[in-house]
Amino acid sequence: MADSDINRFRSDLLVWYDKNRRVLPWRAGTGEVADPYHVWLSEIMLQQTVVAAVIPYFLKFLAKWPGVHDLANAEQDEVMSAWAGLGYYTRARNLYKCAQIISRDSKGVFPDQQKELKALPGIGDYTSAAIAAIAFGKPATVVDGNVERVVARYFAEEAPLPDSKKLLKQYAAILSEGRADRPGDFAQAMMDLGATVCTPKSPKCAICPVRTACKGYESGMAAGLPRRTSKKEKPRKVGYIYWIRNIKGQVLFERRPERGLLGGMLGLPTSEWVIVQENMEPVHLDFVRNKKNNFCLDRNLKVFHSFTHFDLELNGLILNDYSSDLPENEPCFWVEERDVFNLGLPTLFKKFVNLMLHDEGSKGTG
Repeated sequence: MADSDINRFRSDLLVWYDKNRRVLPWRAGTGEVADPYHVWLSEIMLQQTVVAAVIPYFLKFLAKWPGVHDLANAEQDEVMSAWAGLGYYTRARNLYKCAQIISRDSKGVFPDQQKELKALPGIGDYTSAAIAAIAFGKPATVVDGNVERVVARYFAEEAPLPDSKKLLKQYAAILSEGRADRPGDFAQAMMDLGATVCTPKSPKCAICPVRTACKGYESGMAAGLPRRTSKKEKPRKVGYIYWIRNIKGQVLFERRPERGLLGGMLGLPTSEWVIVQENMEPVHLDFVRNKKNNFCLDRNLKVFHSFTHFDLELNGLILNDYSSDLPENEPCFWVEERDVFNLGLPTLFKKFVNLMLHDEGSKGTG
């Protein structure tokens, strides 16, 4: 592209953005300076998560921890609990670590260069570019799913995702690299264009501010771009989930290991999750194995959950009046049943708690 074409693209897009920008709680208003804490917090939450799901979490975090020092001084358990339900829990652990580093080592000041930002926990290429551009006005190439779609259509790139990611970033760089005129607004304008006009299905080409030079629009193939390779069918895993009450009516919960899915989160005990294979059953936990004949297996108590790389089905097992001592090496503890909903559980465990506590018929079995 000639410089004149790039300048025209940017000018037309920014004029449109000034009139049509989305109002988002982390976004600075017209003429305001962006708060790096707000930008960082929102961008971590927005990784692999849609805007509508992030807004209530962002507002909740901001109400509890209005600045990075506040977040750094919180208890990790409290942060993880506030994050519960948003998914991808490694983000929450890295968020907390990053806040502590910024608070302790930088006196609450975020670095404004991508290289320094990428050295912080949980911040990669995209997030560092977004923070640098939006919070600090540094020229950077910010590419999320919306931007990939815009440039794939604008340049009529037919190579399918995910293999074309690197190429699409090069296209995005043509429009943004080294351009010092409103880099933060340009990055947000590209994302807004993809989210509201250049949408995945039925793009609104008639109102697109850059359609006159869009090769996808010109060729009539915009709606079919970007192309994607066929997804492989996700494997299915199965296991057991345990609802164990002691003689006081308290329910057994555990702290999951830091590493792995739902790492560091509170949850009900479960068996190992195994890929479905012929004649293969999940193995019960050691400390309940000698009690398994006392469990009630309710075929109606199943919980289904889809993770990024597999689908999960857990069968519920109920045991009342558990009276044995818990092994010291098991990270388990008892919770009053009335307090279960206040634990900040991940969605997987919320589903099963809802089944148990809203199913009066299951409470007396075991």
